[in-house]
Amino acid sequence: MDIEAARAMSDADYETAIAMPRTDPAADASTLDLKIWVRLLGCAKLIEKTLRRNFEVHFATTLPRFDILATLARNVDGLRMGELSRALLVSNGNVTSIVRQLQEQGLVHSAKAPDDARSAVVRLTPAGEEVFSELAQAHRHWVREAMKDFPEDQQRQLLELLVQLRSSLS
Repeated sequence: MDIEAARAMSDADYETAIAMPRTDPAADASTLDLKIWVRLLGCAKLIEKTLRRNFEVHFATTLPRFDILATLARNVDGLRMGELSRALLVSNGNVTSIVRQLQEQGLVHSAKAPDDARSAVVRLTPAGEEVFSELAQAHRHWVREAMKDFPEDQQRQLLELLVQLRSSLS
């Protein structure tokens, strides 16, 4: 099951789709990687669902718009559209559509790249920086709220393990 398919499912459908039968310990060991993947995806899906809803309710915006603003905030010199797509792991078409919406709102500016007139570089505008700052503060609060019952020492352990996992996937 891919990430987009999992995101589109209701919680009940998702739980049914990922349910794994209980087996003997030897068989469990052979599915450990799958179980880890399913748990990671499930946790991400739960937090993402809350973020999507909160962005819509409190700011009339979307998580993909926030993701683009956040990526541009980390790259103050701007990014070419292709770089932005790669950074977000989405298609150029998806990014182009959202960037146009953000331009119409005055949150980003797109200009021809100085070294290649066929390419555009996108940057946050001052208004985009202000909006992003407000969204980022809310985002931090919502993530913190989602993780509040998971002890900090275990959060640190999990982070260390996830850093190691990410390195092993490269």
